[in-house]
Amino acid sequence: MAPEQNDVLQDLILFLDASPTPFHACREVGKRLDQAGFSRLDEREPFHLVPGASAYVVRGGTIVAFVAGKRPPAETGFSMVGAHTDSPNLRLKPLPDFTNVGYRQLAIEPYGGLLHSTWLDRDLGLAGRVTLRGGANELVRLDRTVGTIPNLAIHLNREVNKEGLVLNADKHLHLLVGLEGDASPRFDELLLEAIAATPSKGAARSDIVGFDLALYDLRGATLGGAAGELVHSARLDNLASCHAACQALIAAGPAGDATRVLALFDHEEVGSQSAVGARSELLRALLERVALSYSEASSDAWPRAAARSFFVSVDMAHGVHPNYPDKHDKLHRPLLGKGPVVKVNVNQSYATEGAGQGAFVEACRAEGVETQFFSARNDMPCGSTIGPITSARLGVRTVDVGNPMLAMHSCRETAASSDALAMTRVLRRLFAAPPTFSAT
Repeated sequence: MAPEQNDVLQDLILFLDASPTPFHACREVGKRLDQAGFSRLDEREPFHLVPGASAYVVRGGTIVAFVAGKRPPAETGFSMVGAHTDSPNLRLKPLPDFTNVGYRQLAIEPYGGLLHSTWLDRDLGLAGRVTLRGGANELVRLDRTVGTIPNLAIHLNREVNKEGLVLNADKHLHLLVGLEGDASPRFDELLLEAIAATPSKGAARSDIVGFDLALYDLRGATLGGAAGELVHSARLDNLASCHAACQALIAAGPAGDATRVLALFDHEEVGSQSAVGARSELLRALLERVALSYSEASSDAWPRAAARSFFVSVDMAHGVHPNYPDKHDKLHRPLLGKGPVVKVNVNQSYATEGAGQGAFVEACRAEGVETQFFSARNDMPCGSTIGPITSARLGVRTVDVGNPMLAMHSCRETAASSDALAMTRVLRRLFAAPPTFSAT
């Protein structure tokens, strides 16, 4: 493995392990941006920007960063890369404590389109955000086995290997944390244990007025294959894309003519319909503020900038599965380790169109990176991304791309080690040398 590829891969592993929730992912991205000289802005306050300024805004599980261009966005447009910080998982309900036939459990609610069965028989930790009286938020993480979701013995489900495992989300996915009457901590005690590792360690239970907590697989990211050519981890979809986009922005170097933008959204897995999702006004409002911050900006700075802008939506792609190759269109079977995938759907589940596709392919060629394509079988629906949403909200040219992977939406997923560097290099080029398009 080449030194540069190994460095990117090891950094990706650190990033994955540091980010059990979208809140933690944003904190990790923020740390990297801080180290690169970016400053954090409060979106409630006026922006005082100068060309070349590097800054970012965090709202919940969403982070937006930008490097202000030397020329006004109205003249150059925005060069943007977007991804999402959330992954399908299991989240705690507001009143999680309950007992059932002698066992103590925590009630959960599935988030996103997760593969239910992959969460069984795993050591699960607890992480997320806790809100205190007065509005302060603390990120918490219990990096130990809080509980597990045991499978049903085959002796009690004799046909499972023939008929498949069918799980009822309301009956079969609650977390087992102990035996009724034992000394294992109740939920309130878990909250206090979690908050004790934060700056608010002196908080009492009555000080905790809200929480957004999720379960996560305690096993960290690992390498597989004879030469480490595979990476296995939770949340590859879509933290691997977040990592590539963040590192590309930092590596793109000093500001160019065009303003560079990194937008990592929460809530993509549930439709992006939230105050911090891609359907919100957040990104558009920030872009307008940046466009109007230039001294020579006129009232039409934003629509002029939008007409010159390019958005790259990066979300992991479906690699062809060796045990299920017939699930792919025969001509569109992306392979792990063979480079980024351009995702196309004429019904606009992906936002790719010819000009945007061409710009991405040209960037790949310039980096010596092979390009692959995904188009779903005509008799099977495909997924979607923030691409169509952002393209429609902003009115900007967009391309949907991603690295190929296996077991998407499983508790544990698989991708190729080499693809991490390839995507980072292509995104870096698009930031440093954004494409230009004709007016038609």
